[in-house]
Amino acid sequence: MGAQVAAAAPAVTADGYAIPQPGHHFSFPADYGAHPNFRIEWWYLTGHLYAADARRFGFQATFFRFAGPKDAAPTPADFSRNALFLAHMAVTDVNGGRFHHTERLNRQGWDAHAAVGRLDLRNGPWTLTTSAPPHAPGRIGSGIILKLSGSVEADASFALTLEPTKPLVVFGEDGVSRKGSEPSAASYYLTFPRLRTTGTLTVGESQYQVHGEAWMDHEISSSQLGANQIGWDWTCVQFRDSPWELMLYRLRRADGTADPASRLQWVDPRSQAITSDYGWRVLSWWKSPRSGARYPSRVELSTTSPATGRRVHLLLEPLAKDQELTNALGGGPYWEGTCRVRDEDTGKDIGSAYMELTGYAKALKM
Repeated sequence: MGAQVAAAAPAVTADGYAIPQPGHHFSFPADYGAHPNFRIEWWYLTGHLYAADARRFGFQATFFRFAGPKDAAPTPADFSRNALFLAHMAVTDVNGGRFHHTERLNRQGWDAHAAVGRLDLRNGPWTLTTSAPPHAPGRIGSGIILKLSGSVEADASFALTLEPTKPLVVFGEDGVSRKGSEPSAASYYLTFPRLRTTGTLTVGESQYQVHGEAWMDHEISSSQLGANQIGWDWTCVQFRDSPWELMLYRLRRADGTADPASRLQWVDPRSQAITSDYGWRVLSWWKSPRSGARYPSRVELSTTSPATGRRVHLLLEPLAKDQELTNALGGGPYWEGTCRVRDEDTGKDIGSAYMELTGYAKALKM
């Protein structure tokens, strides 16, 4: 896919929110926290967990911040102008064949917050916090440890500790991840591509000691989609016997084609992002009995490995077909689920992935 030419980005949107700028210098631990000068922000964790009895689970925890209007400061007497906080929680019980999910929507000052200058998020009883020394640059050895607590009503809950085993990666070009031709359609895209994960997971009446790996995205933006886009296909892949990972976002137009701003980027052993070409071919579809949406199910993802220079063909196969979140509070249903990754040429199971599919039930608006 060819490089996209975009006009130089102005500093702010028409209503006064900041726009990501090339060459930005990040400062940690402050940049783990909230950025109120931007309209949209999310902290997004997905992972693969294993219990001692060989049970396998997937989990998702997403904290969204949507800024209030810029034209007036919020007041204690009228917090309707405060930021909105949406959060999604999900657990896939692979062996049990069950998918549990729920969501919360709260205003800042009521039952949710996102701290500035440090990672400290809360939405109701759900929290994401971290410990990091003042000098921590977000690299291996910084001592950062994340603590995540979440639940899905009475069906499932988890308390997890997550520790990076690779440095933070900044996706995009010159620090900016482009999402469309419009100057404002961009984000700062920060990721921990591998987090060693341990803790407890409760499903129904059973509690498990679990271990595994997670992926964490933190995106900061004021305009995440282009005007002609209806949704996206996203995946992150963690390879089992390799220090490489990859991330793809495929921004879909109304006619189903990919916007030129779409990107596949590999993460090398030093957490440097390397852009590569890609192919995306849907091998089978799944239709939701609730929303009626048809989602890609098995997908062939082809790309050129920067480690070997060879073409690789990856099969992304959901470990449960039904992993659709209703998202009644946040704009419509989407599919988000845990997948196995197979080498199509050898048939071997070579890793794990999460896949997110939006805009299939209805066009996504952000």
